[in-house]
Amino acid sequence: MTWEAWVAVSIGVAVLSAVLLVVALWLRKKELRRRIESPRNRAARRALQLARDVEASGQQVAFVANPSKPDVDRLRAAIERYTREHNRPEPLWFETTVADPGIGQARKAVAEGADVVVAIGGDGTVRAVAEGLVGTGVPMGLVPLGTGNLLARNLDLPLSDPIAAILIALDGRDRTIDVGWLKVITWESEADGGTADPETEALRDFLFLVIAGLGFDAAMVADTDEQLKRRVGWIAYFVAGFKHLHGRRTRMHLALDDQPMRSARLRSLLIGNCGKLPGGITLLPDAVLDDGWLDIAAIDTRAGIAGWAQLWGEVMMQGVGVRNDLPAKIGRIDHTRAQEVRLAVQGGEHVQVDGDLVGRVAELSARVDPGALVVRVASF
Repeated sequence: MTWEAWVAVSIGVAVLSAVLLVVALWLRKKELRRRIESPRNRAARRALQLARDVEASGQQVAFVANPSKPDVDRLRAAIERYTREHNRPEPLWFETTVADPGIGQARKAVAEGADVVVAIGGDGTVRAVAEGLVGTGVPMGLVPLGTGNLLARNLDLPLSDPIAAILIALDGRDRTIDVGWLKVITWESEADGGTADPETEALRDFLFLVIAGLGFDAAMVADTDEQLKRRVGWIAYFVAGFKHLHGRRTRMHLALDDQPMRSARLRSLLIGNCGKLPGGITLLPDAVLDDGWLDIAAIDTRAGIAGWAQLWGEVMMQGVGVRNDLPAKIGRIDHTRAQEVRLAVQGGEHVQVDGDLVGRVAELSARVDPGALVVRVASF
């Protein structure tokens, strides 16, 4: 296929993808409407069945919930009502706070004898609970109530049915997965225009379960409007992304494992544990949650919108197993893998982990922690 033909195909795929995004948004609104209009007695029956399963499973169950999510109070009330009416012991219940988004609560649940800890909330809650459970052997269940629900997507868990997700957390099978750790070596200093103070910023490792990213994707996260995200969900990230389509490319210096440092100008560098994103997008098609590797994707575009169109075509095609090796592409995503990554950025850049902004960073490292976390997935 010629370069011109490939650009034409990529633009066509980009247009088709935009149409699919609109359809996906319409279907999401339709699903939300259906859930709102569903009979309350059906939800009540399912909640009673859930409570029976909690009691019959013989497990000490702990829930770590983000109280800002609208379904949390309903879920807790249904469980507590049944256990109170039937004189059954209640599961452990912890709520996250701004100061502690779930790490301390998960550790306390383990200390109090929990056999399974269920994270109820968005990606931030899931990531925090996972950090509290790493290395303990206590499985984590997921009830996704967020915008992206990234790990739940990659584990094929229910995204719009909290009761079904809790049932899997109670009766599913245990699966051991890897986690990634990102360490900030050098923050972008305030003198360079950054917002972090290297003298006071906490130096610690940031856990990620899906993808850590530097550059365009993190800047998109930083600029996403929270009110718009509450109204339209993950579509808000795409809206924020349009602001950065004409942004500058970043000089990055990258070293993988024991290889020497290499340099390139890129839009983004992604370091992933798995690769499915909302909207049917697969950024890292070779990534496997339990293979002991980090998958790295270097993303670059040139020539304005044409480059982004070709990149979008590349991403959509690789999601269905189609790739090309044409030279000098103006929009490209190149893949490799490693167990350790070291990255330095000229001028510093935004960094995110699983959709949570870390800050502006000048130098970082990342590593894989094989088999560090146990999660509950569907038995079939």
